[in-house]
Amino acid sequence: MTATDLPTGARRPSPLARAKALPAWSLIAAGALAGGLLGGVYGLAKPPAYTATAYVVAVPTEKSDSASALGFAQAYGRVATQVAVLGDAQVWAGVPVRTLKSSVQTATSPDAPMVSITATSARPDLAADMANAVSRALTRHANDTKGATNVQLQQFARATEPTEPSSASPAVTGLVGASAGGLLGGLVLLARPRRSGSGRDQGHPASVPAPAVAAEAHGQL
Repeated sequence: MTATDLPTGARRPSPLARAKALPAWSLIAAGALAGGLLGGVYGLAKPPAYTATAYVVAVPTEKSDSASALGFAQAYGRVATQVAVLGDAQVWAGVPVRTLKSSVQTATSPDAPMVSITATSARPDLAADMANAVSRALTRHANDTKGATNVQLQQFARATEPTEPSSASPAVTGLVGASAGGLLGGLVLLARPRRSGSGRDQGHPASVPAPAVAAEAHGQL
């Protein structure tokens, strides 16, 4: 039926009414589609990130033991990202301290006297340079006090230049966005008001049987 075929005085249904007439699953499908598109665009627009990791190990001297080395490894992991260490590392990495502060993370193990130093950058070569620079500076600071701590820090493994980005690909971000969009659509579907009953049931109270007439009642006694 075209616009000219509408009866006189009839109005077209509003966009809101047409949206309400759509099936319930359309909200979930629309949310998943929109989320997938936004996630894919985000994955394409965001530059890839590369991660490189260097490892240093705490070794006890003759006057110490492995338990002390493990304890100092935990302490070295906490001070590796302090300004005293990063101030020296910036010279070898060629980046300011604030860049190292935001790009370098450390981790320790409760079972092994080892410290991992991980750097992230948009350039794979810079990620490896930052990780190696911090590990070198940390080793130097730790060995300056090995006469008092009886523990020395040695390089266990140098960071190598990564060949693949560690950040999520556009396909992955698209899938994540689609999942989030579908979930949001489902929540909207649950939160929207329920449709009222059919027009046949609206405004018509339930019928009540009429009372029996007196004659019928008298005949049944």
